[in-house]
Amino acid sequence: MSLLAGKTVVVSGVGAGLGHQVAAAVVRDGGNAVLGARTEANLAKSVAGIDPDGARTAYRATDITDEGQCDALAALARERFGGIDAVVQVAAWDSYFGGLEDADFATWQSVIDVNLLGTLRMTRACLPALKAGGGGSVVFIGTQSAVAAPSQVRQAAYAASKGALTSAMYSLARELGPHRIRVNTVLPGWMWGPPVQAYVQFTAQTEGVPEDEVLSRLSERMALPELATDGDVADAAVFLASDRSRAITGQSLLVNAGELMR
Repeated sequence: MSLLAGKTVVVSGVGAGLGHQVAAAVVRDGGNAVLGARTEANLAKSVAGIDPDGARTAYRATDITDEGQCDALAALARERFGGIDAVVQVAAWDSYFGGLEDADFATWQSVIDVNLLGTLRMTRACLPALKAGGGGSVVFIGTQSAVAAPSQVRQAAYAASKGALTSAMYSLARELGPHRIRVNTVLPGWMWGPPVQAYVQFTAQTEGVPEDEVLSRLSERMALPELATDGDVADAAVFLASDRSRAITGQSLLVNAGELMR
C-alpha cells in the first residue's frame, strides 16, 4: 500500500522549491494534496506539474498571517476531500539577513509573525478536521540554523523564529497527543534546491570563482559526499505525515547529510 493512500495533506508555502517537492511527494505516495501559498500562479504551476488532471490536488491563495485565509484553506480540504489527515508547514520568511547589531526589530516582528505565528495559525485552522478524523500529523519545517548558526550567512531573525517554533512543538505534542495528533519538526541544513542554487551562483559571481568551488565548500562539511536535496527533506516530511511514524511525536529530525549530528 502507498505511504499516504487515502490521506489528505495540507501543504502551506508551495513555491518552486521545498513546498512543491512536498506536494509532489504526497501525490506520488498516494495522497491528496491541498496547496496554499500567497501567489496563485505558483500554485497553479505546481499542480500542473504534479497532478495535471487535478484529481488529487486542490489549491487556494493563502497568506498565513491572515487567520481567515488559513481557515479557508482548511475548509477547502474538507470540502474537496472530506477531511484532513496531516499538515506540512513549509511557508516561511527566510530572506532577511543580519545579526543583532544591525537588527531592524520591526522586520524581526514580521519574520516571527510568518514563521512562528503564521505556522500556528495554519495549524489551529486544521485542528477541528484532524480531531474529527481521529487524529493525524502536523509537520513543521524548521532549520538547522535554529540549533547551530551557520558561519556562511547571518540569519538571526529566521533562526530565532524557527527555534521558537521548535519549542512550541513540544507543547503542542503534549497538548494534542490525547487526540492522537502527532507534532514533529524537520530541520534541513544546506539543502540543494532553488535558494541554495541561487546562493552558490551569487557567491561564485561575487568572488569570481567557479560554482563547483563554492558548492564544494558546503559539501565538504558533510559526512556524506553531497548535500541533501529538497526532495530528501520532502521525503522526511512525508514519512512523518504518514502512519509509518504513528508513535513519533515531539521530535526534531535533522536532514543535513550529516553536517551536524545530535
